[in-house]
Amino acid sequence: MKSDLSKIFPVLVLLVVLNLHGQDSIRPVSIDNLIRLQSVSEPEVSPDGKWVAYTVSEPDLKKDKIIKRVYIVPTAGGSSISITSRDYSASQPKWSSDNQYLSFLAAKGEDAKTQVWASNRLGGDAQQLTTIPQGISGHSWSPIDNRLLLLITDPKPEELTKDKEDDKKARPFVIDRLQFKQDYVGYLDRYRTHLYILNKGDSTAVQLTSGDYDDSDPVWSPDGKAVAFVSNRSDNPDGNSNTDIWIVSANPASQGQTPKQLTFNPNEDESPAWSPDGRQLAYKTVTDGDAIWYATQQLASIPAAGGKASLLTAALDRNISRPRYSQDGKQIYFLLEDSGAQVLASIEPDGKNIRKVLEGNFSIGDYQVFKSRILPLISYPNRPGNLYLLENNSLKELTAVNDQLLANRRKPEVEKIHFKSADGTPIEGFIVKPIDFTATKKYPTILWIHGGPASQYDFSFDIEPQLFAANGYVTLLINPRGSTGYGQAFSQALFADWGTLDYQDIMAGVDYAIGAGYTDAAKLGVGGWSYGGILTNYVITKTPRFKAAISGASEALYRSNYGHDHYQLTWEKELGLPWENAEAWERISPFNQVANITTPTLWMGGSNDWNVPILNSEQMYQAMKRLGIETQLIVYPGEHHGISRPSFVKDRLERYLNWFNTHLK
Repeated sequence: MKSDLSKIFPVLVLLVVLNLHGQDSIRPVSIDNLIRLQSVSEPEVSPDGKWVAYTVSEPDLKKDKIIKRVYIVPTAGGSSISITSRDYSASQPKWSSDNQYLSFLAAKGEDAKTQVWASNRLGGDAQQLTTIPQGISGHSWSPIDNRLLLLITDPKPEELTKDKEDDKKARPFVIDRLQFKQDYVGYLDRYRTHLYILNKGDSTAVQLTSGDYDDSDPVWSPDGKAVAFVSNRSDNPDGNSNTDIWIVSANPASQGQTPKQLTFNPNEDESPAWSPDGRQLAYKTVTDGDAIWYATQQLASIPAAGGKASLLTAALDRNISRPRYSQDGKQIYFLLEDSGAQVLASIEPDGKNIRKVLEGNFSIGDYQVFKSRILPLISYPNRPGNLYLLENNSLKELTAVNDQLLANRRKPEVEKIHFKSADGTPIEGFIVKPIDFTATKKYPTILWIHGGPASQYDFSFDIEPQLFAANGYVTLLINPRGSTGYGQAFSQALFADWGTLDYQDIMAGVDYAIGAGYTDAAKLGVGGWSYGGILTNYVITKTPRFKAAISGASEALYRSNYGHDHYQLTWEKELGLPWENAEAWERISPFNQVANITTPTLWMGGSNDWNVPILNSEQMYQAMKRLGIETQLIVYPGEHHGISRPSFVKDRLERYLNWFNTHLK
């Protein structure tokens, strides 16, 4: 039964005055502004609570790549201090338990592997702490001493040789796994990621876990004696989506030990968080594995000694993430997706008294907890994410990344809207108005569709609607069925039936905008990336109402993706085996209705995308070209599902704007 959230949550009202939308702004935001935007992530509060470390991803336009740097800022307020330079990328800032060191991951130098580096707060250059030949992918400090927990992938033979030229030789991929490829990773082999401990002063790390399994999400127990982690150690890890929480002793003398399995749910259990007394672990869980990515992600807890798990948010019917205990152990905090927002909520360890701790017309992307203070990472519709301090119901800004870049730029008004779909289902979304908006004028309008489909538009900053608003467009950001934030039934309505109810919902959003007087019905555009591109494909095969379309990284002929993308397990769960249930695959493949398209369509994608392969865009482009419909195909070499190279990011934005300007203006 769905819960009445207005009754469950006593709402905390926070008055946050941000002088961000000054009336003296004189210029629209430009593509040059947008490609220079920086992104804040990975907040990490120091043990004494006086500093918070974080990373900033900064576009380096000369080198044409993204550089990630580590910064620190006082929690009392003040200027940020850069810890790493622009010469290399750094990530995962972590504080040592004695508050003396701030470590990070970096690969310094050409062909260097990623290692742990540490800066001493007393001064001096960062020192390299690890020399693992194959590099490492994660690290954290013991809470009671200066031992390091490392995530290390098994070395390949060539990584253990000293012949650097031999290291670079191309070798055949030897493939024998059911799940044999993954976007951004490549072909998957049997070299697995495991946990290691590195004692202070040692040069060799001690391996804690082993086997033909990957281990992830390791978290130290409060006393430093054990580590909880996540792993799928079933008989056939590639053939199911199960992950469990496991515990292993952090004593190097226990090398070769068998980890203790804590959870036995046959679906995903992940994101473990220890209670301060070390007796409980909170974690994120999925109980309805058959619903795949439409399933609600819930909060659970379990005794660290083993026992029965408790489902704490069973009545909530909303996705949670990033669970963390308060330092007194009396609350479990978590991020909550709800109705076009991502807020910070809490619950007592016995599952009582759920409440929203911090909410508003913004989106919380991450947070840290220290004593009675919370440090959230908050994004506003017209301001990218920054760090804040929440203390005594007062919210104080700690960083101001991008403020100078966006100063004196006109910001669009963002309005949350509510309307009903054709079958009466309540739907929400956002209208981003052009910066020159006047109520008496109707504007060309772009229906920009989110990916997923199991995700949602919220109050966070989005580049595309900012660009469109600066150039005279109304942008519709709709959360149709399939979206999260509205309960599992709302999301799961798309199961094995893509492009029907969600199509109905977004078209109702278009009609709402026309009826409200925002939109010129003769000047409609549609587009999106990933599932946003997929739903665009349904739109243009079902209706001629749109005068321009952009389909980015989309799918079209679904059976051709089986074994080519990295989704074979979810394909099978949702549609069945393609040779046994071909009708289900073909029924929802928009390629089969390609002859209905009359809308000029721009197809785009990365050449190395194994999430949604460029094969699909090539097929749709080829078909439209054969049919004589105006079309173009853009392929970004070396890019995966997301486009990251700054010059390509700029190119994509320019093409978005040029395509819509050409056909809608």
